[in-house]
Order: sequence, then structure tokens, then C-alpha cells
Amino acid sequence: MKKPLKGISYAKWGYIFSIPFILIFLIFSLYPTIYTAVLGFTDCVGLNNSEWHFLENPFANFDSVIHNKSFTTSLRNTIVIWMMNFIPQITIALLLTAWFTSHHNEIKGKGFFKVVFYMPNIITAASVAILFNALFSYPVGPVNDLLVSWGIREESYNFFVNGFASKCIVAFIQFLTWYGNTMIVLISGVLGISPDIYEAAEIDGANGIQTFFKITIPNLKTVLLYTLITSLVGGLNMYDIPKLFLNGGPDNATLTTSVFIYNQAFSGSYLFNRAAAASMIMFAIIALCSAVLFYIMRDKDEAKLQKEMRQARRDAKRKGGIR
Repeated sequence: MKKPLKGISYAKWGYIFSIPFILIFLIFSLYPTIYTAVLGFTDCVGLNNSEWHFLENPFANFDSVIHNKSFTTSLRNTIVIWMMNFIPQITIALLLTAWFTSHHNEIKGKGFFKVVFYMPNIITAASVAILFNALFSYPVGPVNDLLVSWGIREESYNFFVNGFASKCIVAFIQFLTWYGNTMIVLISGVLGISPDIYEAAEIDGANGIQTFFKITIPNLKTVLLYTLITSLVGGLNMYDIPKLFLNGGPDNATLTTSVFIYNQAFSGSYLFNRAAAASMIMFAIIALCSAVLFYIMRDKDEAKLQKEMRQARRDAKRKGGIR
């Protein structure tokens, strides 16, 4: 094996190879984000408006959005639908993870079941929306046919005029689409845990439930945090299914914040300033919720150790100063 030549820096190639990503990030992510934040303080309204100005009251758009009933309704709907989706999603994903990674019961055909459970995640949102629109259609549709034939209902039921039923359908679609992805992420986290820990637990006589709750879950804290954060970001930015399935209806029951922002920006009035303000409000909410999750799920023992080390360094400096 050849030794690296003295005087040659190989670190620069890391920076060179990262330049394409940095450029793409600056142009297509950072710049639009900053531009959106700026628009929230302006009077930019209407298509092809290149002569917008900053408002005398810079927070007027933010105040207007916060006191907009449609926005508060959309925010409440977004949180409710996300909770209805995420709680069963993480529960089923954890159960499937325990099933697939069990060291006590070897399951045949694991790969097949993983593919089947993950498959809904690769179907486009438009296809899923059309599929469920057909399944729950009124007065004739597969779901209504089953309800009538099984004697659950005497006649067909129009799911699309009931707000709660519509929320449940949207939440179920989100659950069906993403639980397989969450399962794969959790399984990857479990496979990263040292097998020696499981062998030691098996020798000590731990059963499957004890192993899962005492070993798997504590060692999955980082992966669970990642799952929570990504689900939070995706859930609070929920757009495609509510928009394509019922377009926010009925009576704004499935109107989410992303659909509200789209309607403000591109439906009729083209209120780009208010849409930008609403976007930045959601950015702040997501950042705050993420920070809270990071704080709650932090490693308390490591945080305590770091605090003790900082205190020890302060004490050492103080003693050094006295001398």
C-alpha cells in the first residue's frame, strides 16, 4: 500500500466534492427560504408583482394570518390528523419491528413481508387519493357495498360530507403510506445494536417482551428521535393527500396549513405576502416543537456528565487563578 506523499493535502477533495451539493442547497433551498421570509414583511400581492415594498408595520401580515379563522382551523386540523396518523403508525411499526427482529422466533419469508408492508410508501399520492376516492365513493362504492351487505348500515353513507369521517380517511391514508417506512427505519436501528447485548440477555433468561422494552427501546432512542422529528415535519407540512383527496373539504374539515398556504398564494387573490407569513409561522412552530423533542429525548446521563465536566473545568480554572 502506497503511503501518501508529504506536502499533499487530501482534505481539499472533500470540499471539492461537496461543492455541487452546496450550490444546489444555496440556490434551491436557502435562497427560496430567505426570499419567502422577506416577502412576509412586504405588500407583495398579485402575479408578476416586481414592485413590492416593505410595510410600515412589518408584522402586519403575520398578525393577519394568526387572526385568520381559516388558518387557525387548518392548524388545528393538521395537528389532529397528524396525531390520528402518527400514534397508530409508530405503534404498528414498533410491533412489526419486534416481530421481524425477534431473537426467539425466526420468521420465514421476512423479506417478502417487509416489501409488502413498505410498498404503499412508493405509490404516488395522486394514485392513492384516486384509489380511496373510488373505495369510499357514494352512493355506489366497495366500502358502502360491504357495509350494506354485512348489515352494518341499511343504506349507503356519504363519507365525504362528514368532517370527522373525512379526517379519519385522510389520517388512515397517511398511516398506510408511512408506517412501512417507519418500520424499515426502526428495523435498521435494531440491526445496529450489538448482538452481544441480546446474547447476554438471553443467557440471563430474559423473554422477548423484557428484551424489547429493556434493551431494544432504550438503544433506539436516537432512531426514535429521528422518526419523531421527520414525522413531525412531514405531518405539519401535510399537503398532497388533503389537497388531492378532498381539497380541504368538507367545510374545511381536512384543510391543512400547507393547503391554506397554497390557497393564499395561488387561488384567486395571489396573496404571496400572507402565504409567506404563514410559511414562516409554520417554520417557527416546527422548529420549536423539534427543539422540545430534542430536549425531552436527550440523554440525561450524558447531559449530567457534561455538566459535571464543565463544573470541574470551572473549579480547576478558579483554583489556578487563586494560585
